Amino acid sequence: MSEPILQTEGLYKFYGAEAGQFPVVRELSFSVSPGRFVTVMGPSGSGKSTLLHMVSGLEPPSGGTVHLAGHDLYSLSEKRRTLLRRDLVGFVFQFYNLIPNLTVEDNIRLPLMIGAGGGGKVELAGGGSPAGTAVAGEVERLVEFFQLGEKLRQFPHQLSGGEMQRVSIARALVARPAVIMADEPTGNISSSAGDEVMKLFRRSCDEFGQTILLVTHNARDTAYSDEVHFLKDGELHEEVGLKDARVTHDNIAAALDTLGI
Repeated sequence: MSEPILQTEGLYKFYGAEAGQFPVVRELSFSVSPGRFVTVMGPSGSGKSTLLHMVSGLEPPSGGTVHLAGHDLYSLSEKRRTLLRRDLVGFVFQFYNLIPNLTVEDNIRLPLMIGAGGGGKVELAGGGSPAGTAVAGEVERLVEFFQLGEKLRQFPHQLSGGEMQRVSIARALVARPAVIMADEPTGNISSSAGDEVMKLFRRSCDEFGQTILLVTHNARDTAYSDEVHFLKDGELHEEVGLKDARVTHDNIAAALDTLGI
């Protein structure tokens, strides 16, 4: 079996002053294999976004380790960690984070422009080219894949919520990162647009071999996954975790009922 693309051990995150600290994430250990669509599901306030920020290098943990593509993330300098995140991770957020004064095409191209600014490429552990290496025609391929050809000269404010999220996903994929990390990506769009977005994630995993880590409270979105980890009060409950054929609407509902969420 291949090595995990992402692995955490004993991850903790505390907030608050020293005398009144409280844990948002507690003793969290899990791994993600390359090419898998993995969801961490839990209610609001369960620590999902904090977890995503820690495993992506955006926010240091209070304790424990994160290994991303073979790199011990928090043993790296801040600069090296930023480069690794730039080259190996694509982000999709609930509120799109598109640049309002850039066209759709320029928003999609943005990671390529940033990558062209220098600073060196982060190598995957064991050598070889990183998954973030851009290939010729990538923008055109994604524009066709996401059906954005008629929108390229438009600006974000001229798009629907679903269209903006498609642009956001295309931007996350354009540099071919090793991992796509998505934080409640359908939370700000209609149900029908949300289904469209999740089908695009599923196709990206199946057809492009993208590894996807999704955090959500939405059972409908979770059903598109290969495996599901359930997070409640900052702790993973692997006794109700689901994999492959067991990821069904009924099994997700049963796990949530067992956990009382």
